[in-house]
Amino acid sequence: MEMIRIFVQPGSCGFSCRVEARRRDKRQAIIEIGDSQCELIHELARNLKQVTLKDLFAPHTRNPVYKAAETAGCHLACPVPVAILKAAEVALQLALPRESSMVFEQPGEKDTT
Repeated sequence: MEMIRIFVQPGSCGFSCRVEARRRDKRQAIIEIGDSQCELIHELARNLKQVTLKDLFAPHTRNPVYKAAETAGCHLACPVPVAILKAAEVALQLALPRESSMVFEQPGEKDTT
């Protein structure tokens, strides 16, 4: 199966990482998280090895990805759990691999869109 790879640049903490997902079967994606200096992301990687189709539709408060991030002590606004879910969606052919971002407008800048 094709490996889906997302590189995450989380912002002010500076601890980037790589999230990889590959389809095990039609309902399960294998998750690998690496290339990070963040100990919390290392803990998340140890605790989260797969995402199922059911997980992708679980509410935030019961979602295994968010629960694993909370158990690992990840910051609430850490973008890595979202990247994990997006990679799993693409691996399970529920979404297309499209780039997404959050860009902060600097004071004094005007919207050019």
